[in-house]
Amino acid sequence: MGSGGLIVMDETDCMVDVARYFLKFREEESCGKCVPCREGIRRMRGILERICSGKGKEGDIDLLQEVAETVQYGSLCGLGTSAPNPVLSTVKYFRDEYEAHIKGHKCPAKVCKSLITFTVNEKCNGCHVCHRQCPQQCIAGEMKGMHLIDQAKCIKCGICNDLCRFEAISVM
Repeated sequence: MGSGGLIVMDETDCMVDVARYFLKFREEESCGKCVPCREGIRRMRGILERICSGKGKEGDIDLLQEVAETVQYGSLCGLGTSAPNPVLSTVKYFRDEYEAHIKGHKCPAKVCKSLITFTVNEKCNGCHVCHRQCPQQCIAGEMKGMHLIDQAKCIKCGICNDLCRFEAISVM
């Protein structure tokens, strides 16, 4: 990211979300004096927000790359010229993740909330822990019986998955 920093990630990190995160930071740090930096970073972040929310469309990756290159070559300062680096790097090395978000409406790392679903699997023994702790009260089921998650109410907070000791919550 700059200043000699080192960031370690694994397969549980969504590269599209990582690029979005760094652009949000760069957008806040931009002085706003030059148009390519001010508008380009905002535009790239908007495209990434759309992709992470499951509303990405064909051509977004190419548009993202085009805007990133324009910002890189048209900005007046170091912040603007380096701001597109996370986008350009993640598109270059993790294009398949972008395509999974856009074409498959899936987040391979299971990070982007709009693209994941929590379900109860056959390992559920009806302990009721998830039912009691769900902030939306969207988990139903009898004690010692299999539970179900009401997808219309679920806010995808992940509390059920975090609390389950029996690995009875599947994240897809």
